[in-house]
Amino acid sequence: MRDWWSARGSSPVSFLLGLVVGALVVAGIGWVLRNSGSRARIDTSRPTVVERIQGLQRLETVVFAMDKIVSGERENRFLPKFLAGDRLLLIVFGEVTAGVDGGRLTEADVTVSGRSVRIKLPEAEVFSARIDSERTRVYSRETGLFSRFDPDLETEIRREAERQVRQAALDHGILAVAAGNARKTLTSFLSGLGFEQVEVP
Repeated sequence: MRDWWSARGSSPVSFLLGLVVGALVVAGIGWVLRNSGSRARIDTSRPTVVERIQGLQRLETVVFAMDKIVSGERENRFLPKFLAGDRLLLIVFGEVTAGVDGGRLTEADVTVSGRSVRIKLPEAEVFSARIDSERTRVYSRETGLFSRFDPDLETEIRREAERQVRQAALDHGILAVAAGNARKTLTSFLSGLGFEQVEVP
């Protein structure tokens, strides 16, 4: 028995929507952090800065969304498909979330000089890649005359779809977008703490 997978296309419109969502998230977080930081005088020493950024933990800054057609098939090498084949075609909707893990920041990554601060952010990473079951549907299912539905086929296709959606997000540059949004968010956050000059290269 031989397994194979195929997929086609992604939706650039969905990707752009994902970037817009990510940008709105960044703007919202920045606004909250600015306002909360301006209510009281806050210690701007290096350990405190590190602790506060670590407290942000996983800073999710972008969501990549796309729809995709994915198919999987079971074949019997001794019998033709119309007798022993099983083919399933799914239309899946996937989301990939990326950002920066503030918990990985160390004191060595922070330089404070008076009202100036320089932060070396951890590398951006993919936090999750998931298929939305409510928006995913079976487009077609074809089985041979002597075949039964394979209950594991759809599970395997969904797993493969998650992998493909994740790779598509990487190919579209999700990590670069996540890093850029994280820099903007941290710049706003640190300005809210009272720093006049913020550098997040």
